[in-house]
Amino acid sequence: MIRTVFLIQVAATFYMVGLIWFVQIVHYPLFRSVGAGSFAGYEAGHTRRTTWAVLPPMAAELITAMILVWRRPPGVEAWMVWTGLALVVLIWLSTFLIQVPQHNALGRGFDAAAHRRLVATNWLRTAAWSLRGVLMLVMINAVMRSS
Repeated sequence: MIRTVFLIQVAATFYMVGLIWFVQIVHYPLFRSVGAGSFAGYEAGHTRRTTWAVLPPMAAELITAMILVWRRPPGVEAWMVWTGLALVVLIWLSTFLIQVPQHNALGRGFDAAAHRRLVATNWLRTAAWSLRGVLMLVMINAVMRSS
């Protein structure tokens, strides 16, 4: 059972690592190209559709990170799961305290300052998910060595 939980976490994390880099490098910078007249509708659609793409893997990542703190796979050390959980908490806090308010501002129409803040502050999530990806590789190695 714990291996299944671990595999779900690995899949969710690597899904989000790829997605966050796409969003940071391609998607968010292109917001400024949408056009002021249609931006509010675009942002509403973006938010609605993005929720379906990110909420399930983010929830899976959070739930599995909590489970792994309680019960670690063979070979995985406590610092690894605690660091992983701390990074997930940081990502969730950043999402709801920093990025969501910028999206709310953009939902009223394109705002260049809100867009700049969104792109700039999203580097925090990009870095945190990237670190989680590296941590998952370390954990995978630990699990493989213990088998």
